[in-house]
Amino acid sequence: MPNAARKSGPSGCLPLEVSGPFHSSLMKPASEKLSGVLAGLAMQPAQVPVVANVTARPVTDPDEIRGLLVEQVHSSVLWEDSVAWLIAQGVDTFVEFGSGTVLAGLVKKIDRSVKTYSMNSLDAIEKFQLE
Repeated sequence: MPNAARKSGPSGCLPLEVSGPFHSSLMKPASEKLSGVLAGLAMQPAQVPVVANVTARPVTDPDEIRGLLVEQVHSSVLWEDSVAWLIAQGVDTFVEFGSGTVLAGLVKKIDRSVKTYSMNSLDAIEKFQLE
């Protein structure tokens, strides 16, 4: 499903090919369902901080993580800010788990000096070794 993202500059909009209205108000019903599911899960404080895409900042509190996960479903995300924050903290390696390589490519657009790996198949996972 094509979507449009605003960007500064003369072109105005950049079409994005997405499969659904993710991170938009149209996902509010889904975020409410997720809220109910997450409320029923026992969670402990994160030992490794989670960088929330809606704030681009680390969190460890379970209730805050729950709330931010729900918000992320129907809100804009600060992907570039999140990645930039991680890089500023010294992160130089990113591993993407999923069916494609889109996120690894987006990370490289933010900073070409970082290493990215895409775990998009069982074969890729079995062969994976950090350099």
